[in-house]
Amino acid sequence: MILEKTQVAGVLLAGGLSRRMGGGDKCLRDLGGRPILAHIIERAAPQVGTLVLNANGDPARFECFGLPVAADVVEGYAGPLAGILTGLDWAAAQAPGAEWLASFACDAPFLPEDLVARMMEAVAAEGADLACAVTHGRTHPVFGLWRLGLRDDLRRAMLEEEMRKVDRWTARHKLVEVDFPDLKSPAGPLDPFFNTNRPEDLEEAARYLA
Repeated sequence: MILEKTQVAGVLLAGGLSRRMGGGDKCLRDLGGRPILAHIIERAAPQVGTLVLNANGDPARFECFGLPVAADVVEGYAGPLAGILTGLDWAAAQAPGAEWLASFACDAPFLPEDLVARMMEAVAAEGADLACAVTHGRTHPVFGLWRLGLRDDLRRAMLEEEMRKVDRWTARHKLVEVDFPDLKSPAGPLDPFFNTNRPEDLEEAARYLA
């Protein structure tokens, strides 16, 4: 089985409260003269057939990026699983032909440009329902590939069981982990899932970008 890019929709997860960054939209913080989100869109958009931004609050603040914006379908800032479910629902309604959803966190401006291709290859080879990224033995479950057919199961888990932890839910399904190597950067080897959660992380990211 070979999956085509048009079979994959993408969701950018920006629905959190960014407490460690001091609040606000950390994806709109400046990195190298552009918002972090611009770097992420540049890397993510070519990998999928269509892309939606999952964010809560006034969507007007994201108008300049030209993406549809979808708020969490589960209320109360329920975490990344709420963003995944939002993306799955959006893809089912708005992305005809999509069978999979790729998810990208909006605090990792160096995400791999072959993330989706490698995950598509892995799920096809293993007959898996899900894939997630791994670096240095650490899983990054919000960087994943999710079969659209799982959305009703996820909705039940979130609403009836109050499921919030990504890895607890993915453990119920056939998951394949995909290992990614470090990137080369001006400041040395770089984990492609380096995230800008805190102001000091943003300073470090600028050094990698320089």
